[in-house]
Amino acid sequence: MESRRNQALNVRIEAAKFATGREHPIHKANGEELQYRFAKPGAGASAEDSLRGGKPSYITNYTKGLPHREDDGLIADPNDFQQFVRGIDSGDTRDFRDTPLGPLQRDASGQVIARGAQYNQPITWQSGFTNSDAVKNAKGGSVDVRAWESQGAGNTFDLQGPDAQAVTMPPAPVADSDELIAEMAEVYEMALLRDVPFAKFAYDGDVNAAIARLNHLAWFNGSPMPGLSPEAQARRRGEVTQQNAFRGTTFGDNVGPYLSQFLCAGTPELGSEAQTEDSARAGLVQYGALVFQSKVRVATPYRDYMTTWESWLDVQNGADLRGTETYEGDCPDTRYRFIATPRDLATYVHYDALYEAYLNACLAMLALKVPFDPGVPFQGADILDRQQGFAHFGGPHILSLVTEVATRALKAVRFQKFNVHRRLRPEAIGGRLHRMKNTSGNPSFQPFEAMCDRLSETGLLEAVRAHNARQNSIQDGRDEDQETLTSYLLPMAFPEGSPMHPAYGAGHATVAGACVTILKAFFDHRYVLPRPYVCPAPSGQSLEVANCVPDLTVEGELNKLASNISIGRNWAGVHYFTDYSESVRMGEAIAIGILEEQKLTYGENFSMSVPLFDGQTVRI
Repeated sequence: MESRRNQALNVRIEAAKFATGREHPIHKANGEELQYRFAKPGAGASAEDSLRGGKPSYITNYTKGLPHREDDGLIADPNDFQQFVRGIDSGDTRDFRDTPLGPLQRDASGQVIARGAQYNQPITWQSGFTNSDAVKNAKGGSVDVRAWESQGAGNTFDLQGPDAQAVTMPPAPVADSDELIAEMAEVYEMALLRDVPFAKFAYDGDVNAAIARLNHLAWFNGSPMPGLSPEAQARRRGEVTQQNAFRGTTFGDNVGPYLSQFLCAGTPELGSEAQTEDSARAGLVQYGALVFQSKVRVATPYRDYMTTWESWLDVQNGADLRGTETYEGDCPDTRYRFIATPRDLATYVHYDALYEAYLNACLAMLALKVPFDPGVPFQGADILDRQQGFAHFGGPHILSLVTEVATRALKAVRFQKFNVHRRLRPEAIGGRLHRMKNTSGNPSFQPFEAMCDRLSETGLLEAVRAHNARQNSIQDGRDEDQETLTSYLLPMAFPEGSPMHPAYGAGHATVAGACVTILKAFFDHRYVLPRPYVCPAPSGQSLEVANCVPDLTVEGELNKLASNISIGRNWAGVHYFTDYSESVRMGEAIAIGILEEQKLTYGENFSMSVPLFDGQTVRI
C-alpha cells in the first residue's frame, strides 16, 4: 500500500510539473477601455453631465447591468465601471455587492435619487413591453434586475488541465476596424434572415441580398488592408457565397448541409443492428433504453425583441426579461420540430446545457458504433484482447470526459471575458448606431462613425429600419412614437438580449472547442458517417435524404457541430464572429492539455491523433 501511495503521489507531481511547464501567456486587450472619454463640461453644466465630464466613456466596453443615461444609453457614472472592475479583479463578494445594478431611479422632478435598484423597492422601467401585463404574468409579478454571471470564475484554480489563466485570446477588433464593421454587418444580416428556412438559403432573395451587401465591405471583398495584425490577417475571410455564408471556417463547415448530422439524424434503435432510413429520418437517438429526438420548441416566427429605444434601455439596465418570449403550437406536432430555421437554432442555444450537443453526438456515435481512434486500446477481438474498454477507454470514459472539460472551458473564458477584454455585445453597438441615426452632435459616438457610414452606404441600416418598423407596428405593448419607425437597433431573438457577461470570448464556443476536441481524440475522425439528412422546409416534422452530397466525416461534422452551436449565438444576436473563431481554438487548447495530463495516469501504451481546427494534427 505504501508503494501504491507513493506511486499515486508521483503521478500527481508529474502531472503538476507538466502543467507548470506550460507558458503562461501575457493577456492583451485591444487598448480601447480608457481611450474614449466624455467631453469636459462647460460652464453651467448639469450635475449629471459634470459627473461624466472628462472621464472614460467605456463606449466600447460591456456595461450592461450598470445604470445608463436615458438620453444616450451610455454609462451614467464612469466610477460605477471601476467598481465593477474592482469586484472582477478581487473576486470579493463584497465588491460585487457594492456595484450599482439596475436603472437610475428618479424622483417626480426627474432628479436622480439612486444609481441602481434598491433591495425590496419598486423599480421604474421605461418600456411598454417590460411593464406589460403579459410580461408581468410570465414573471409572476413585476420585473426584477439580473445579476452578472460568475465574474470571479477566472480566479479559481483547477487540479487538472491548463490553468484558467494559462490560455489566452488575441485582442478583439477595435471599434473603427474593417473587421468589426463586417462582424456587426453580419450580425444585423443574420437577424433579418432569422426566419428563412435553411433549406431555402441557396435561392432565397433575402439571403442573396444580404450576401451582396456583405460583399460591398472591405473585409470580404479583398480590398488591401495594410497593417493588419497576424491574428486579424488569419481571421480575414474572402468573398461571401451561398456555400459559405454564415458558416464557420474549419474543416467540414462548407461541406454538405448547413446543419451537422449530429443535430438532426437518428441512430439505430435498441434491438437493431444498424441504422435504417426510418430510424435516421425519425431523428431518434438511442440513450440507453430511452431515446431523445432532436427537435426544438418552436419560437413565434417573425417576433423579435428590443427594437424600441425604451425596451433596449431597460435591457441595458439589467431588466430580467428571461422567459418572456412566446412559442407556437397547440399540439405536440406543431410545438416541436427539427431545426428548420436560424430562429430554431437560436432557440436551441438559448436553453441548451452547454455540453448538450456534444454529449448527444457522443451518444449517437456510440449507437452508430463509430470506431475509436486506432491508437486507443482494447479494440481487437475479445478472444485476443481478453479485455474490453469500459471504465477506461470505453463508453463511460468518453461520456464523462466530454462533459467534464466544459467546466474548465467556462472558467478560462470567464477570465477572458471579465478580466481581460470586457467587450461590449452586438446589441450595445446597435444602440450606438440607433442613437447616431436619430440624434446629432454627440462626440461620444465618434468611435462608431465609420461603421455607421459604411452600413448606411450598403443599405443595411435602411433594411434594419424597415424590419423594425414592421415589428413595432404589429407587436402589442410596444411604445408608439416616431422613433419606433426609425429604429436601427439590432433585432434580438431573446427578450433579455445577451447574457450578463461580456462578449469575448464566447462560453458556448469555448465549450464547443473543448468538447469537440475530446470527441475527435477518442473517435476515428476519418470515419465516414451514414448518408446525410436534412430538414426540408417549412414544417420541420421530418427529415429527408440530402442528395448529391460528398462524404461527411466524423471530423467534419463535429467541427460543423461546434460552428453551428457557436454561430447559433450569432443568429440570436448575442455574439460576433470572432467570439466564435477565437474561442473554439482556446477550448481546443484546454482539451489538449487535459488529455496530455490524463495520459500520465494510465499504464497502457496508447496514443490519439487529434485533428486541430487549423488543419494540423496533434498526437497525444
